[in-house]
Amino acid sequence: MIITSPLHNYVKGTHDIQAINQWRTDVEQQLQESYEHGQPIREIIQSRSALIDEALKFLWQHAELETTDLGLFAVGGYGRREMLPYSDVDIMILSEDEITAEQEKLISTFISSLWDVGNFKPGISVRTIRHCVEEATNDLTVATALIEARLIIGSQHLARWPRRIVSQTWTDRTFYDAKMEEQTRRYAQHNNTESNLEPDIKNAPGGIRDINQIGWIAKRHFRVNRIYDLVHLGFISEFELGVLEEAESFLWEIRNELHRLTKRDENRLLFDYQREIAAKFGYQREEGKSPNYPIEQFMKRYYRTAQQVSTLNEMLLAYFNESVITPRLPDYERKIEEINENFKLVDGKLAVNHHKIFSENPSAILELFYLLANRPEIEGIRARTLRLLTLAAKRINQSFRNNPAHQAMFMAIIRSPHRLYDTLVAMKRYGVLGNYIPAFGQIMGLMQYDLFHIYTVDAHTLLLIRNLNRFKEPEFAKDFPVVSSVFQRLARRDIVYLAAIFHDIAKGRGGDHSELGAEDAIEFCRMHGFTERECNLVAWLIQNHLSMSVTSQKKDISDPDVVKDFAEKMGDMEHLDYLYTLTVADINATNPKLWNTWRASLMRQLYTHARDVIRSGLGRPVDYQMLIEDTKFSASELLVNDFSLADVEKVWQELGDEYFLKESADEIAWHTRAILQHGDNPAPLVMMRAHRKYAQDAVQLFIYTQDKPNLFATTVAVLDRMNLDVQDARIITAVKAFSLDTYVVLDRFGTLLTDPQREETVTEALVNALSHSDKYPGLMQRRIPRQLRHFDIENTVDITVNEALQQNMVEIATLDHPGLLAKVGGLFMMQGLDIHSAKIATLGERAEDIFFVTKKDGVLMTDAESETFAALLKSALDEASSQVCGQH
Repeated sequence: MIITSPLHNYVKGTHDIQAINQWRTDVEQQLQESYEHGQPIREIIQSRSALIDEALKFLWQHAELETTDLGLFAVGGYGRREMLPYSDVDIMILSEDEITAEQEKLISTFISSLWDVGNFKPGISVRTIRHCVEEATNDLTVATALIEARLIIGSQHLARWPRRIVSQTWTDRTFYDAKMEEQTRRYAQHNNTESNLEPDIKNAPGGIRDINQIGWIAKRHFRVNRIYDLVHLGFISEFELGVLEEAESFLWEIRNELHRLTKRDENRLLFDYQREIAAKFGYQREEGKSPNYPIEQFMKRYYRTAQQVSTLNEMLLAYFNESVITPRLPDYERKIEEINENFKLVDGKLAVNHHKIFSENPSAILELFYLLANRPEIEGIRARTLRLLTLAAKRINQSFRNNPAHQAMFMAIIRSPHRLYDTLVAMKRYGVLGNYIPAFGQIMGLMQYDLFHIYTVDAHTLLLIRNLNRFKEPEFAKDFPVVSSVFQRLARRDIVYLAAIFHDIAKGRGGDHSELGAEDAIEFCRMHGFTERECNLVAWLIQNHLSMSVTSQKKDISDPDVVKDFAEKMGDMEHLDYLYTLTVADINATNPKLWNTWRASLMRQLYTHARDVIRSGLGRPVDYQMLIEDTKFSASELLVNDFSLADVEKVWQELGDEYFLKESADEIAWHTRAILQHGDNPAPLVMMRAHRKYAQDAVQLFIYTQDKPNLFATTVAVLDRMNLDVQDARIITAVKAFSLDTYVVLDRFGTLLTDPQREETVTEALVNALSHSDKYPGLMQRRIPRQLRHFDIENTVDITVNEALQQNMVEIATLDHPGLLAKVGGLFMMQGLDIHSAKIATLGERAEDIFFVTKKDGVLMTDAESETFAALLKSALDEASSQVCGQH
């Protein structure tokens, strides 16, 4: 029992209304202490509701409203007795007849006293029964509030009117349809998923509103006040009620902490609060685990809870629809189709023939999903069947998994031609997939605390399979033309599907998840009838599922040696084709916002170049001279009608072999044409165009100017000011001390090539800055995005020597933030280092950039100089990161 200070100890008379403030402050403290000493959250919030009742009764009497025939009702969460520390106090004053002038004066006194008290946050409506009927008829929100309206004080005659009004104004069907439509809209506002990185625990799928929704619909029909009362009516089982109540208590506990932390009615579990709330729930960092381990474990519990709630919401409301809304017609008037001895179709939905199907024939558990995957006309699963299925799924054990018939049925599902993604989502949702593959059950709800992985591991895995499946659909072929054609010629799609299921299955265990996942996959594949060669191919795909994205984003794929090394790692076209389809689907299932045509172009370019190497023979050495001659010939063909070959050769003589190895013939022709047309003009030449060959949303920027010490730093500083994000940079110095710089940039506004004025502004800014590169442009101060402030990334700097290029390779990993590249460029400038090329990769909140540099005249840094510069660069990155995080 919770003991709090009685109100009468504070309020001695009608003049002591202000003392209610102190009373509420004191009882809130007492409630929190009771909670911290182990009192259940359900009792805390109900006690708070009772205390608010006590205060409102006093104020009602203070306003002399007890002399009227009016009634004071609690509505909303307050009506359900679910009050958190900063919840709104929603109340309704109800009158049977029109309100008199005298009553209006008394009501005004009551409302004024509520605001005078100060620490109430009232939401007040004053209505007659007639007004209630009008409002409830036209406003679903009002009708919903009336269902749970609770009389606090006043005329008992009015107590039954709110629910009676809803019964008069809405039928079972109209109310159910309207609430389901409302839920659909609410889900859409939260991306139709329980696993948002920063979920709204009240309104998102699987949140408190989903539990309320069950109550509103069922209470209205069955005319009960508590969900518990629905057990006796057979609408909900004791087990289901226990799951809902446990989930509800957990969500209330989170919401309680959110209110305490923010001192307001906050329902969003933002990054700002996750770490502190995880600690409140007892999640601590463990030795050998990442600093974010406590958050990830806490959020895993949340996501699993939300999944349970949304599944029960779906199942119970479907049951209500089938048992109450759908007319109870005799079987001969129903649309019933017998499928086999286990299943039938009832009005388009799959149903068991009797309630012992799963216990008498466990194979029916997987057979249900086989039918779902192979018969497109099936619209879903009947609610009674779902209830039986979720209970049966808990009985899946090793004996079930070892059964050859079950193994064959599972693989038949994986190989099914229709809606594989939807089927696997259903298998996960109803507990079958996680029990059939226990390792998959372990990753359900597992999140990674970063901005790169925006889905839980299980959701990401199934989205990957959805993406793979889409590669065979014509409507997606236009977005993924190359990978779609590759996927459609794969001999065994089940191989890439299993690689998808197991590629991240070992996350959260510690160790290399690719290696551990490959071990799990080999065991699974052997059990399911794969040959040793097929098992090894699945394992190889899992072990190498990151290699193609890493190579394309972090290495210079215009370098023939890089492509040759990658092709040799592939070994043959079969491995390359499988890995390409898996990688593209994987990236798009990780964070679609980070996928753009530039990243797609890198993947496509690496695939096509590696394919050419494999087809021409892996053992052959790279013939650099032939590549250079072929590129020059192709470029000259594009120029021959406008310029003499002698003039073209004069430009080309100034450039080294590396230029012709790494630039395409089209780009060389573009550069050469611009240089020849520019002539002897000493002003910097700045040109831009769409990235024609690969990426539609990327812009190629070409700069030709006298070589100066700080060209890169100056250029990236200007580009940052112009809201252009550098993706790739290459700086080539000609013999006569001219620099040819090529950049690939992404425009944050997407207007650079469609707005002539903006293009002119960017060009002029670059020309002016490069003409006065001794005056380094100041860096813009930008607002740091809120989410970035909550990530503590260890800054690393690694400097090695690239022997082939005879350049120092500087690799940095740090917290991404506005102006980062410009700051780094300034540091290179101050150290007198020339940047020859750069690869820029932003992965959520993490920046992983690579720079190829030398000292003046192409001299390498010594080991001591590299060590000193690495320490200086890391110190600068540490300071920048602390400034970002310090703004939290």
